[in-house]
Amino acid sequence: MNRDRVEGGIRHLRGRAKTAVGAVAGRPLPQVEGAIDQVAGTAQYAYGQARETARDLRRDGAHLAAEAGRRGRDVAEDLEERGQRYRNEAVRRGRAVARRAEDNKTATLLLVAAAAFSLGWLTRRAR
Repeated sequence: MNRDRVEGGIRHLRGRAKTAVGAVAGRPLPQVEGAIDQVAGTAQYAYGQARETARDLRRDGAHLAAEAGRRGRDVAEDLEERGQRYRNEAVRRGRAVARRAEDNKTATLLLVAAAAFSLGWLTRRAR
């Protein structure tokens, strides 16, 4: 609870008291002043409440931003780790294929020639 809420509440109650005293005494001026104080007190109270709400929203927003940053870093670290694993696996498999091709040179040459012929045949223009 901030100062504006407290002072606004007190001012509102003081205005109600003035209005009641003015009504009992039959004097319109204290009634009007009391009504003005009531409205001003209510406005000040509402202003204080809005300040607290804004402060809470700012605090919550800062908390959410920090949490989003933390989660973003966690995701980035996870993706980096996965990427490194996939890279290592691709290198390992590439080396295995290269060893197999080196061990079977004739079969590799025939496969490459067949693939080149097939690709050429599939991409040729129809005449």
